[in-house]
Amino acid sequence: MKWKKVGRIIKPEDFDFEWMSSHAQNPFAEHVGEDLFKIHFASRDKLNRSRGGYILIDITKPSEILEITKYPTLELGDRGCFDDSGAMPSCIVDCDDKKYLYYLGWTQAKTVPFLFFIGLAISEDNGKTYKKYSKAPIFGRTFHDPYLTAMPWIIREDGVWKMWYVSCTGWQEESIDKPNSKNEHFYHIRYATSNDGISWVSDGTVCIDFVDKEYAIARPVVYKESEIYKMWYCYRGGNDTYRAGYAESDDGINWNRMDNIVGIDVSDNDWDSGMICYPSVFEHKKQKYMLYNGGNNYGENGTGLAILES
Repeated sequence: MKWKKVGRIIKPEDFDFEWMSSHAQNPFAEHVGEDLFKIHFASRDKLNRSRGGYILIDITKPSEILEITKYPTLELGDRGCFDDSGAMPSCIVDCDDKKYLYYLGWTQAKTVPFLFFIGLAISEDNGKTYKKYSKAPIFGRTFHDPYLTAMPWIIREDGVWKMWYVSCTGWQEESIDKPNSKNEHFYHIRYATSNDGISWVSDGTVCIDFVDKEYAIARPVVYKESEIYKMWYCYRGGNDTYRAGYAESDDGINWNRMDNIVGIDVSDNDWDSGMICYPSVFEHKKQKYMLYNGGNNYGENGTGLAILES
């Protein structure tokens, strides 16, 4: 594969909204008709709290923003809830005449910097507004996921809802003798299923696991092509900055990592010279596109677009 970078299509500094002080993180595309796409993402306010929003673009002219949400599609949860510090959209699934927006809710903690869990918001007006299904996560701590769950990607297939998600395997503290030492998280990608998109079951199956010095594998995006499941994600370890990863599977459970063929990497000296993270690939009229974050702080300076050349 070889990707041609188009450039940044979302620059948070161009907008003057209280909830959008920085970041356009975890982008993904929703096709809304003809060549029009909503690009969903999470932005942060000056207190570093995340909310969901979107821009509307014509994919043939991606540098021109046709519309932007003045108000968040996802708001913070009530104080003390799992999403009181952030609600970050992750994927949308059409279900009959409703839209299910799955999101990552996060809150601050004391012994570790944060906690992530998976929430759901539902739209009954074709995506104009979303209402949270519950004040609690729909997929939180379980026997197999005792630390955190996050960044779900979900598809419906033959009556089964299939979810690939991030699960934490533990935290490692650099030094217990230093109260301000850095807590390092370890998380990888697992698999769960549901009959209704709300109640989920996971047996702890790991889809993408650590290799070498990796400690974080994040944000799966899965689609099926020619009976093959294909997953994009990002990973880090060693150089401590994210790079794009890619894997294929016959069954959606057992995956073969093929990171060597992703065909996109950091720039030498541009807005995305720090990392390539949260890649989200979609297809329109037989052309594949990739949304991604660059920079040094997980989407702080916006979202980029790339086009598959080969």
